[in-house]
Amino acid sequence: MAQRGGDRRGRGFGGPSPGRGSPDFRDSDRNRGGLRGGGDRGGYRDGGRGGGPGERGGIFAPGPAAIDARLQDKSELALVASFKNLNLGGDDIPLRPDFGIRGSQVKLRTNYFPVKIPKRPLYEYEVTISPTNKTAMRRVRRRIFQLAEQSRDWAHKGLRGNVAHDHSSKLISAKKLDQPLTIKVPYFDEDEDGPKPNGPEYTLSIQYSRDIDTRGLVSYLEGQPQYRGYDIIPVLSALNVILSSHPNRSGGSGVMVGRNRFFFPSEAAPAKLGGGLEAWKGFYSSVRPSHNQLMVNVNVCTTAFYTPGNLARAMVDFQDFSFGARASAFVKGVRIRTTHLNYRKTVKSLASLTARQHSFDTEEYGRVTVETYFKRKYDITLQQPNLPLVDVGGTKTNYLPPELCEILPNQPFRGKLTDEHTASMITYATKSPNINANAIVSRGLNELGFRQGAGPLGAFGIFIDTEMAVVPGRILPPPEVKYGAGTPRVDDRASWNLRNVHFAKGATLSNWAVLLIKDGNDRDEFPSRSDPELMRTMKGFADMCKASGMKVHNAPPAVVQCDLPRKDKGDPTRARAISAIRDTLRSLKPNPTLVLVLLSNGDKHVYSGLKHLCDSYLDLATVCVHSAKIRKEKGQLQYFANVALKVNMKLGGVKCVLYSTSAASLKRDLSHGLDQVNMSWLKQMHTMLMGIDVTHPGPGSTKGTPSIAAVVASCDTSFAQYPASMEIQETKKEMVTNLATMVEERLALFQKKNQTLPRRILVYRDGVSEGQFQIVVDEELPAIRKACTQFDKPKALYRPKITIVICGKRHHTRFFPTEEVNADKNGNPQPGTVVDRGVTSVYHFDFFLQAHGGLQGTTRPTHYYVVHDDIGFKADELQGLTNAVSYMFARATKAVSLVSPAYYADLACERGRCYLHRLLQGIGSSGGSTRSGQDPEDQVFLEATQMWHGGVSGPDLKDTMFYL
Repeated sequence: MAQRGGDRRGRGFGGPSPGRGSPDFRDSDRNRGGLRGGGDRGGYRDGGRGGGPGERGGIFAPGPAAIDARLQDKSELALVASFKNLNLGGDDIPLRPDFGIRGSQVKLRTNYFPVKIPKRPLYEYEVTISPTNKTAMRRVRRRIFQLAEQSRDWAHKGLRGNVAHDHSSKLISAKKLDQPLTIKVPYFDEDEDGPKPNGPEYTLSIQYSRDIDTRGLVSYLEGQPQYRGYDIIPVLSALNVILSSHPNRSGGSGVMVGRNRFFFPSEAAPAKLGGGLEAWKGFYSSVRPSHNQLMVNVNVCTTAFYTPGNLARAMVDFQDFSFGARASAFVKGVRIRTTHLNYRKTVKSLASLTARQHSFDTEEYGRVTVETYFKRKYDITLQQPNLPLVDVGGTKTNYLPPELCEILPNQPFRGKLTDEHTASMITYATKSPNINANAIVSRGLNELGFRQGAGPLGAFGIFIDTEMAVVPGRILPPPEVKYGAGTPRVDDRASWNLRNVHFAKGATLSNWAVLLIKDGNDRDEFPSRSDPELMRTMKGFADMCKASGMKVHNAPPAVVQCDLPRKDKGDPTRARAISAIRDTLRSLKPNPTLVLVLLSNGDKHVYSGLKHLCDSYLDLATVCVHSAKIRKEKGQLQYFANVALKVNMKLGGVKCVLYSTSAASLKRDLSHGLDQVNMSWLKQMHTMLMGIDVTHPGPGSTKGTPSIAAVVASCDTSFAQYPASMEIQETKKEMVTNLATMVEERLALFQKKNQTLPRRILVYRDGVSEGQFQIVVDEELPAIRKACTQFDKPKALYRPKITIVICGKRHHTRFFPTEEVNADKNGNPQPGTVVDRGVTSVYHFDFFLQAHGGLQGTTRPTHYYVVHDDIGFKADELQGLTNAVSYMFARATKAVSLVSPAYYADLACERGRCYLHRLLQGIGSSGGSTRSGQDPEDQVFLEATQMWHGGVSGPDLKDTMFYL
């Protein structure tokens, strides 16, 4: 899933993971893979640049390390062997077939800590609060529990020191509590001295729900066959409540953001992000099952908080920080204290009127403006009467001038970060692996209360080891990538350059054009379309295309220039600029096959609008570059080569192929056996590699903005071209609604290109959470099968073998080499590191693979989890193939962190976001062809459908990799 968001998807992390609130910038993996010199959007998800001053990368805790004893007694091998005796249903999630053995053996520390749990049961209770008035607010519920804990009843009725709760509806106790059990709570806010005589009073009713037997979990961890389908979620949920009780305790300094993420004020001042925001460090923790051992996964994370201070100043700073930033997104939900009466309120929204414009009736002064009222009532002369008012009311409006509001401390920012905030956060979030690991085992374990004596762990009989687990891993050799001429050497960062090589298949570049964008950036832009330097640069680029094996016609490209209208806050998505670009492109006669766009800067509104225009309306292939980068002499040839790579792929070329040899040669020379084996497997029979992803609207989007689904699939025998099907669907729905039709489109193109259909389909499904794995099998697998039936013939049913592998980047598992020889220069694992033991599923077929080499920060492996397997993979086969295909990413000269088909689906989703850019920025149309009385979200979907304009349906683009 792409924001996978979310912003980040969520998912995400180009842009905050959609639907997941302010993105969690974890420890960081600067590079997912992509074009050197630009075009890599993978960094956002994982974090960003460098460590702080004086922080150097290196091996965490170097020295001898012993693999956990539970992984050396061969019990895992016996367990997997026993699976062969189990009978599974056809659509059950497959069991692990074996463990991988290929590659060099390594020992890795991992950010998992063994947890010892009691053999006695835990007791779960359901908490209800009455009356329900205001209890929907998290702040009020938390305050009610805080007051309850301070009450005499809490101690007298045996709760103190024996229970943990989530400040909402679940309470876990170490012993049975008397029933019925109620706690009365006279309520008052933190800024009040005590309860008022006739103030509100709440009653907590704590009702027994069930015993939670930990022995079933132990049997599950042992892999006992009868416990394969055992539901461990209730036990894990209860344990997570207990483990979060210390950092989430009432009166503690920790701030819980989302689930299982806790942020703490540090001794050092928070990093200022600018625009009214600052960055806080925190820690994530979650209980995880593994073979013969329960673990707690602990990781560092970073998120944005409001900077305490004057609201008016912060609003202005936020809005001025980035073009298009909206103060309404900044103020929504922020908690403030008024300076004139010293009461606390939550901002509901930003008004459309200012203190000078808005007037209302009063008994004392008649009808007055807000500005006049505050002067007469409080003798306050407003200094910024032209700022919009903020509404702090409940069911009724209550407008306040923002200059009389102070932002309270310790508040996470849940809106969408601007691009500038994101860049600052990336810089702050990225730390080397040894820095992150040391933070986890020192401050992390302390703040989370995982050392002895903290919180209620002792009362529950829970003990957490303070040493990281050590697990076995392997380093897979890189495949040999083969070009049309020349074989580049893959270096120890899993990358190579394009010097002296030809593309495996060169496309034809003819009738192309150049669009020069002028946007007031004189320092970086070419002066004009007739500039001699521009002519030389374009000739140099064309020469590089020729040298790389493309066929380039001798006629120079047509060059047109578009002078964009100046930025105007009344046109936040720069629609007038896109209109000017449209007029300029339509002047090109005849229509070019491809336009090289020389951007003035990184304006996301211009980029999104241009791609929407050319993809959906003009059916015109475009490749965008920054003028500053393509004209820079240092590294220019490498930049030319990277852009040529992209142009070649968009025009139907092939970058490279995996090296393959005859069977006789395979027997003679196994020095590159892995890639030979993989290419041989792909060539055994017609095979399709497919990627599927869904991206969701993020925070700050117009409510009801659709999600975007994409399906990409290989259509050639080189596994290089992956055209896409894209559709919009119900907002925030993860499963693909119209998957059968989209897969049918991909199969039809494969058939057209190859005069046959694939006999095997290997699907890499991105962005699905663990709780949705079975839903993929129950809903998406039948849709793929349904698509296949459309190719049935009377006497020949089409039933290919289908394997579905879930790809997960939104996890907190990290690995730390124990020896320098097995690490890169920053202390991260080497490219090709794979782990399928120690922190993986007890029963199912999964593994962690870090195919790429990280540039900076702490690299994050991808978690691959097989949920259906008709093909019948062994571990070495799937792990080796996934690693090899990660080297085939079309626009990079390096391995990427997410296997290429899934990455392509992610990129296609991101391109789709360009088409809904205005809605994703929270700017919906006030007009539009909607029926009176229609649901607002239905109106938004109709507006999105009009913006989508059929997606990419033109004959020149629909069967290409236009989204690269």
